[in-house]
Amino acid sequence: MAVPAVLLAVAKRRALLRLITGVVGVLVPVLIMVMCGGLALVATTAAQGSTTACLTTAPTGADTAAPVGPGLSVPSASGAPIVLSVAQVAVARAYISVGKTLGLPDAALEIAIMMSLQESGLRVLANPSVAGSMAYAHDGAGVDHDSLGSAQQRSSAGWGSVAELMNPVYDAEAFFGGSMGPNHGSPAGLLDIHGWDSMNKGAAAQAVQASAFPELYAQWEPEAHAVVEALKSGAGLQKCTPGAGGGSAPALPVNLSLLRRHVIHYAEQGVGGTYVWGGTAFKAWDCSGYVQWVYARVGIQLPRTEQWAAGKPTSMPLPGDLVVQNPDGPNHWGHVGIYVGSGMMFSALNPTVGTLLHPVAWNVRTQYFRILPAG
Repeated sequence: MAVPAVLLAVAKRRALLRLITGVVGVLVPVLIMVMCGGLALVATTAAQGSTTACLTTAPTGADTAAPVGPGLSVPSASGAPIVLSVAQVAVARAYISVGKTLGLPDAALEIAIMMSLQESGLRVLANPSVAGSMAYAHDGAGVDHDSLGSAQQRSSAGWGSVAELMNPVYDAEAFFGGSMGPNHGSPAGLLDIHGWDSMNKGAAAQAVQASAFPELYAQWEPEAHAVVEALKSGAGLQKCTPGAGGGSAPALPVNLSLLRRHVIHYAEQGVGGTYVWGGTAFKAWDCSGYVQWVYARVGIQLPRTEQWAAGKPTSMPLPGDLVVQNPDGPNHWGHVGIYVGSGMMFSALNPTVGTLLHPVAWNVRTQYFRILPAG
């Protein structure tokens, strides 16, 4: 009977050892994540500094409606400033002006800016699926059902006609709603939502928009606050220091691999290309068509869309890595380009400016993915 007892004791010790090993295996990654999280927080806090909004005259994006005036650089929660084009500033001013005319508090203005930042990036978006919308002045195209304009509202849901939804002033009036709103409470605007002013701002935006991704509005609160603070009074802002809204191609690292140099070479060849929604032909492409073309030149066949799925995320991008921006859902982004270093990237940006070299900061919520070997 002694032998079975010994075997039982050994088995118990082995089970205990496996349990301890399993716990350690779980705790170590958790502790590492906690440490990394702390370091990331310190790095982000350090990067944010005390920058304030400033005016920039850099050519910061699409401008088909040809408004006049400077662009705006505003501090971002991610550290790098968000640079709004002249057209984007015009959209923001439309929301703020309508809100002020209605006598609304800053909180309502910020909710509206948060909404438009998430829905359209403060741009007037046409939709190739909606007849006639492409004929109106627009800053890009979207293809979410029949959504249109700076708030991505749908004519089929009763928000307004195509002509109305392509006008940011109307978009603002419809979003705020209330007794002065064009829809008279159906669909409900912000002022038609009972208790909107006691909700958190992200929830208030969602109450109007009924988005499939309700959690995404809240991420824009710091930027929306900065935009409203900068634009609500009409007071003069300081001009940005040189480099806040533009730049030139940086020199490549001397030890950069030949493969990565070839990627950058072909990315440069695409500069000047026309933005064509769904296009994949040389200099007649959209953002993912351009990236697919560049990588194909070095023998790498990427998917037509969602190209980040072919790589691995990295926090230390090298020239030639993918840049993804403008998240529009969990693990999904609305824009992709090619990183070239020093905060610059190549991309097919939009139908107005086409394919060009531009600051990463022109779009928001950037992440990087590595397709190529690091060496």
